[in-house]
Amino acid sequence: MDKTKNFTEGPILGPLLKFAIPVLFALFLQSLYGAVDLMIVGRFAKPADVSGVSTGSQIMMTLTNLVSSLSMGMTVYLGQKIGEKKADEGGDIVANGIMLFFSIGIALTVLIPVFASGLASIMNAPQEAFDLTVTYIRICGLGVIVIIAYNLIGSIFRGLGDSMTPLVTVLIACICNIIGDLVLVAGFHMGTKGAAIATVGAQFISVIISLFLISKKELPFTLSRSCFSVQKDHIRKILFIGTPIALQDFLVGISFLVILAIVNSLGLIASAGVGVSQKVCGFIMLIPSAFAQAMSAFVSQNRGAGKYDRAYKGLKYAIGVSFIFAVVMFYTAFFHGDLLSGIFANDVDVIAASWDYLKAYAIDCLFTCFLFCFIGFFNGMEYTRFVMVQGIVGAFLVRIPVSYFMSKQEPVSLFHIGLATPCSTITQIVLCFICLYHLVKTKKKKEN
Repeated sequence: MDKTKNFTEGPILGPLLKFAIPVLFALFLQSLYGAVDLMIVGRFAKPADVSGVSTGSQIMMTLTNLVSSLSMGMTVYLGQKIGEKKADEGGDIVANGIMLFFSIGIALTVLIPVFASGLASIMNAPQEAFDLTVTYIRICGLGVIVIIAYNLIGSIFRGLGDSMTPLVTVLIACICNIIGDLVLVAGFHMGTKGAAIATVGAQFISVIISLFLISKKELPFTLSRSCFSVQKDHIRKILFIGTPIALQDFLVGISFLVILAIVNSLGLIASAGVGVSQKVCGFIMLIPSAFAQAMSAFVSQNRGAGKYDRAYKGLKYAIGVSFIFAVVMFYTAFFHGDLLSGIFANDVDVIAASWDYLKAYAIDCLFTCFLFCFIGFFNGMEYTRFVMVQGIVGAFLVRIPVSYFMSKQEPVSLFHIGLATPCSTITQIVLCFICLYHLVKTKKKKEN
């Protein structure tokens, strides 16, 4: 039985799709996992609870994405070792990664609840939803180490070319979260507090069950107690690869938090509407997100094996397949966004505000199929510093300035504010094409 997925030999499109499809389903369940909170709160609670969950979850997503993006360093590092036929080093890499992220988790468990009120203030949380937002952040903050463990498991196995185990873990979490939300929010009417408890509780159960399942799996390396000794070279390598990715994702997340803060200042309906639209966006961006993760694993192995031509071909295939679905997502979100938004809310004004903002994201769908595949490609090639730079440029030189400028134009339109996102994506794509041209040119010079 194969212990890992070898992407360095044979056909390209088939294995790439076979890997990406479980990632897609995992991302779908992950999006559903986050959406269920808002869906059930939107049906059984008030707009203030919707605003509290949407703002609080956006803050928590930004913070946890920082750590999960950092763990991409371990995904890429493991993939490289497999490509180099050195998978036996995986035990030391994984053990040092676990110790690193456990330390980060302990620190965040202390800091997030302490600064929860300050974070809600920075986000301009509407007064009616301020206390609810703080409650959500504090509960999730106390359980952040569980959330980190949950994401870490997925990162390890994607590095091994195994996309099925992360699918199982997120499926478990999703089922538990739905049950928890139905019991606490719909049954006991606990609103925002119930949604937060269900989120942390579901991931805790998922981690416990996942660890049991993993203990039964055959790994290409041995993870023993002796592996859990600090090896600075492995930690340094994980941080070297992962830090630029994490910083880029964190700063991009900050830019979206800034936009949300701008929208929150427009009132409760606008805040709730954008919160709903962001949950819808999580679904319409699934295909490019899946290919981004698949590209990182695919490219890192081929880079380790020195097979750059396969990496380039994989990029072309990923963009082509992703674009076909992007057209469908654009049409659905732009012309039928009210139906999508109605899944998560029953307030007519909130649905209208969500659809208005969602139209801008529909346009962005046509471009993210390029950007996300490029990001996965460059992460796998270990061009993570470039990924960081292009992300920062898009976020702070385009997305934030454009959204702020649009928010000052009368009459204020959430659609116009949302246009900042496709403007940023186009800018980043241009930078990616320039970097790709430079990369191909440099490789040809070395070969000659």
